[in-house]
Amino acid sequence: MISNIEAIPAFSDNYIWILIKGNSAAVVDPGDASAVESFLNKNNLNLEAILITHHHFDHTGGITELTSRWKTKVYGPKGGHIKGIDSELSENSNIKILDTQFHIFETPGHTLDHIAYYSRDIDSLFCGDTLFSGGCGRLFEGTPLQMFDSLNKFSNLPEKTKVYCTHEYTLSNLTFALEVEPDNVDLKKYFEEVSSLRDSNLMSLPSSINLENRINPFLRTSVDQVKENAENYANKQNLQPVEILAAIRDWKDNF
Repeated sequence: MISNIEAIPAFSDNYIWILIKGNSAAVVDPGDASAVESFLNKNNLNLEAILITHHHFDHTGGITELTSRWKTKVYGPKGGHIKGIDSELSENSNIKILDTQFHIFETPGHTLDHIAYYSRDIDSLFCGDTLFSGGCGRLFEGTPLQMFDSLNKFSNLPEKTKVYCTHEYTLSNLTFALEVEPDNVDLKKYFEEVSSLRDSNLMSLPSSINLENRINPFLRTSVDQVKENAENYANKQNLQPVEILAAIRDWKDNF
C-alpha cells in the first residue's frame, strides 16, 4: 500500500502529487515532466502510473515525455481527447495503484471531463481543480449545478479524508471566504495559520474534508451568513443552494 505522499512544486503554484510505495511511484497531474524526473532520480524511484484529473495542459503536459522513458500506465477521464491515456475512467470506476484501491468520481464543473481519485485505503482524495482549500475551480466549461453536485460528492466523504488539491491558492481563497462569511471563527483561525505558513514559504496542503466543510464557502451554501451575503452580492432574495454557489463563484471571479 502507498506509504508516503509528497508534493512536487511546478510552474508558479502547481503541486504534482507523487505517491510512493517502496521504490515505486505514481504521479497525479504531471504538468512538468522535468520536475517529476528530478524527483524520481533524486529518490531512486520507478514511475509505475500516471493519474490525470482533466485536460488542462498544466496537468497533462508531462505525459508524453514521461511515457517515452517509463513503461507506465496512464489513467484519466473517458472521451479520448487527452493524448497518452490508455485507461479511461468514469463514475464508479475502481482501480488499484501501488496495491492501493482508488474509487473514481466524475466531477464536472471546472471542466466537463474532470474526475477525482478517492482512496479509502489511505483516506485521501486527489481532486485536481474541482476543490481547493477554501475555494473551488472556475467554471470554465461546466455549470453551477454540475459543480454543486461534484462538491457534494466530496463533502459527504469521511471527515478524516485528506484533500490533495493541485494549486497553492489557499490564502487568496481564504481572503475571499472571509468576505462571504466574516463571522466564521474556524475560518478566521485557519486564515491566520495559513498566513503564517505562506510567510515562511511553506505549503498549506493537504487539507481535509472536515476542515473544508467548516471553512469553505462553496461547501457552506446552506449557512445563513453565506446565503445572506450571496444574496446581497447578487441583489436577489430567496436563492437556492445552487444559485448561492453560482453567486459566490461570480463574486470570487470578480473579487
